[in-house]
Amino acid sequence: MKVVVIQSEAIGGIPKYEDLMAEWYRQFENISGVDDVQYYKGFNLSNIEEIIGDADAVLGVWIRENLITEEFLDRHPNLKYIATFAHGFGTFDLKATKRRGVTITNTVYGDITIAQYAMALLLDICHGVSLHDNYYKNEIWKSKDKTFGLRVLTRQIELYEKTFGIVGLGNIGLCAARMAQGFGMKVIAYSRTKKEGTEYSFIKQVSLDELLEQSDVISLHAPFNPGSANMINKDTIAKMKKGVILINTARGGLINEPDLIEALNSGKVYAAGLDVVVGEPLQERCALMDCRNTRITQHIAWAPSESRIRAIKIAAENFKNWLNGNPSSVINK
Repeated sequence: MKVVVIQSEAIGGIPKYEDLMAEWYRQFENISGVDDVQYYKGFNLSNIEEIIGDADAVLGVWIRENLITEEFLDRHPNLKYIATFAHGFGTFDLKATKRRGVTITNTVYGDITIAQYAMALLLDICHGVSLHDNYYKNEIWKSKDKTFGLRVLTRQIELYEKTFGIVGLGNIGLCAARMAQGFGMKVIAYSRTKKEGTEYSFIKQVSLDELLEQSDVISLHAPFNPGSANMINKDTIAKMKKGVILINTARGGLINEPDLIEALNSGKVYAAGLDVVVGEPLQERCALMDCRNTRITQHIAWAPSESRIRAIKIAAENFKNWLNGNPSSVINK
């Protein structure tokens, strides 16, 4: 069996690319049935088909909209397994993959990592720690007035007993719920299907309208698809509390950005913490960057070194499970 592995470098060079590859080498040692493993550095849409060639399995595909089509599979008749190293993925020809017996998996490696980043965005909105740190260390000493009369530069917000609303109660949403509970918040959630099990017992599952009306903080953890596109829009924002805080570490397309801009400027939405925006990777500043009280980062919630190594281990385990006839994390069921 021929396997192609496409591994990008880690953001900021930590861990080093060589460390990531060393983990792959360990994972592929002595896998029965795999006699040819080829490694490529970085996903490149312009030559992805050349890279895949006659491979039986490819790991590390960035599943963009309409990449995996009937015609794509025609050009790669040997292909029976495709893995993305991400939680999220774009649309693909589901019927074609099932008809041809192609298994597609995602890699749920960053639930804790991404939930933690969502909370980091929220806490920065609530306390502005870096802003106050810089003021105390640097700015205050430039002034002749050293009375320290101005100690608080931004509104300080306590989360205790406020309502944390989660849209999308998957792995990441559940981790975010546990973290919010740790701050003493009331946790409610909306998901397309009700989640069963004792691990969800502390979460009140509600309709989307109820969540919008009751939440002090709304954190988006839903997948992006035609049904969820622009789910945060003028109409849904109108149902929210005045002064709500919105967090998005999922996909930019969940939000209608012009509608959010209007809500931020009016004060209907107090603040937004966004690790994702529409049109990534951006080639120029977006209008949201000029809004009051926003925190916007460059889609880095997944970046800790621990999560990069974990992603490899989970992706390799998913592949081994498929080889053994027990596929896991299948997204084209």
